Amino acid sequence: MQSPSTPNPARGLTLGPFAVDRDGTLQPREAGVRPAMQFAWRGRRCEALLSPEAVRLAAVAARIPSTAESGADRPQAFEAMAALPASLPPGWQARLLPDHRILLESHAALPEPPTATELVAAMVRFALAMDPYLDRLETACGGASSGTLNTWPG
Repeated sequence: MQSPSTPNPARGLTLGPFAVDRDGTLQPREAGVRPAMQFAWRGRRCEALLSPEAVRLAAVAARIPSTAESGADRPQAFEAMAALPASLPPGWQARLLPDHRILLESHAALPEPPTATELVAAMVRFALAMDPYLDRLETACGGASSGTLNTWPG
């Protein structure tokens, strides 16, 4: 008997939480679990969470500087955050999290069942489309990107 992480030649291969069939279609390896793939883009944690009809894409884009950081221009950072939602592509959202990280989110439709190629393509499109917003936030937030400063455990 093969373990869930051992590729089954009849099934295809394993890609993170997915079983990839020979035709490239993705199936969750565990029933009842919404599988997600995590990836990094420009040093930021990103996630692709699969649902039956779409993939939710999210990334921690920046962090509002702490008052303890000398030279931080918090008003400029909050202004950039306030202006961000109106400039995002249709269907995108920007949220300010309680720990002052800025989260960008989007959804992309996927056919049922999705293929590995379609999922990776959606992840790449999201990452590339995010670039101008990351540039803007890096400038406004003083390069505070991942939210690891002043957090514990880090």
